[in-house]
Amino acid sequence: MYSEDYERARAQERNTEDVYSKPVRAGKRTYFFDVKATKGNNDFYLTITESKRRQEQDGTFSYDKHKIFLYKEDFEKFAEGLDDAVAYIRARLQKDAPDGVGSRQPDGPSFSDVSFDEF
Repeated sequence: MYSEDYERARAQERNTEDVYSKPVRAGKRTYFFDVKATKGNNDFYLTITESKRRQEQDGTFSYDKHKIFLYKEDFEKFAEGLDDAVAYIRARLQKDAPDGVGSRQPDGPSFSDVSFDEF
């Protein structure tokens, strides 16, 4: 699962921490939503990783990664902020777009459909 993003040794090491993982491929980027257990296995937290593959000058590939750690006490506020930002963008695109452009809803679930209650 992570072999494309991590060295084999690190990939195997990471699998022991993961409780649940959901990769989402979106164009040139992949987002990973990983539920992990704390060291005592008595609590969970979420990491959201953005991974973007890039080609080096020598032809090899590497990955730019950005990670957010999200703890259960922050789920509601994070989801509210994300919902508000997405709603603002959608409303702005619909308001500024010529007729018929930007008013189409994307296929499948949107960010506002994400429920953090299940984590």
